[in-house]
Amino acid sequence: MSDEDEFLPEGAEPGPKKSFWAHLNDLRTALVRSSIAIGIALVVCLLISPKLVAILEYPLGRIDRFEKPKPTITFKVGDNELGPYVVTREQFPGLPPGDAPHAVYQVGLTQVGKEPTLTLKLLEATPGEDTSMKIRLHNFAPAEAFFIAFHVSIYAALIVASPFWVFFMGQFFLPALRIKERQVFFTWLGWSVVLFLSGVLLTYFILLPLALRASVEYSDLLGFNALDWRADDYISFVSKFIFGMGLGFQFPIVVLLLVKLGMVTHKQLSHYRRHVIVVSFILGAVLTTPEVITQVAMAIPLCLLYEACIWISWFWERKKRRTGEIIDV
Repeated sequence: MSDEDEFLPEGAEPGPKKSFWAHLNDLRTALVRSSIAIGIALVVCLLISPKLVAILEYPLGRIDRFEKPKPTITFKVGDNELGPYVVTREQFPGLPPGDAPHAVYQVGLTQVGKEPTLTLKLLEATPGEDTSMKIRLHNFAPAEAFFIAFHVSIYAALIVASPFWVFFMGQFFLPALRIKERQVFFTWLGWSVVLFLSGVLLTYFILLPLALRASVEYSDLLGFNALDWRADDYISFVSKFIFGMGLGFQFPIVVLLLVKLGMVTHKQLSHYRRHVIVVSFILGAVLTTPEVITQVAMAIPLCLLYEACIWISWFWERKKRRTGEIIDV
C-alpha cells in the first residue's frame, strides 16, 4: 500500500495519483471559486453599505457609557441641534436640579432697538432623550463617500463569504488528511472561529468605546476640538481595530498547536512570558493602528490569553505524566 492510500477512508478504493500540475490546477480552481464568492459578496455588501456604516458608527454612541454622567446642554437653531456639550454649574448656574441635568435652549433672533440680538429660551428636555456625547463624522472630498463604502464592503465581504472560501479551500487541502486528522482539524477550526468572534465582539462592545473615549479625552487634554472627525479615518480605524483583534485572538491557537506538536513546553512558555508582552504590543501596532491606545487595548487581552495557554499546557503535561500516554496532534 502506498503512502497516499493511508489518507483514504476505510473501504475506499485508491484513485489515480495526481501530478504536480494537476494539484496546481486544483489550487487555481479553489482560488478562482473563492474569488468569485468574495466578489459576489462584495456586490451585495456595496448595496447595503449604508447599513454597514451604521453598524460601525454604533460604538460612537457608547463612548460615555462607562463613566459617570455629567451636566450637558443642547442648542436648537431652527431644525438643527448643536450638542450636547458637557458643562459645569459654574458656567451655567441655571441648569435644572440633579447630578446630570440636560438643558435644551432654543436659539432665536430678535430686534432690540436697531441692533439684532440673539435670544436663548430654555425648553423642556424630552423624556428619554439621548444626551450622550455626539461625534460628528464628515467627508471632505467628493469621492470620499464611495471609498468609505468600498472600504467597509471589502471587510464585510471577506466575513460574509468566509463559509464559501473556507469550503473551497478545504476541498483542496482536506483530501491530504486522514479521517482522524480531519476530525482534529475541524475541532481546531471551530475553536479558531470562536476566538475570532470573541475578539470581534469584545472589541465592538467594550474595547472600541473605551479607545474612542480615551482618544476624545486626550484630544481635550491637548486643547483640540474632538467632536468632528473625518469619516474615512474613523471607518479605517474601526475596521482595522475590529478585524485586527479578531486575528490577534488566533494567537492561542498558534501557541497551543506548538505545544501539541511538542515544539514548546510549559516551562518554555513561562520563561518567555516577558517576551510575549513585547510581541503583544508589536501585534497591536501591526494588526490594528500604530498608536498607544489600540496597542494597549490589544496587548492586555493577548497577554491574558497567553496566560491561559500556559495553564492549559500545564494541564496537558500533567495529564500526560499521569496517564503515560502521548498526546495526539
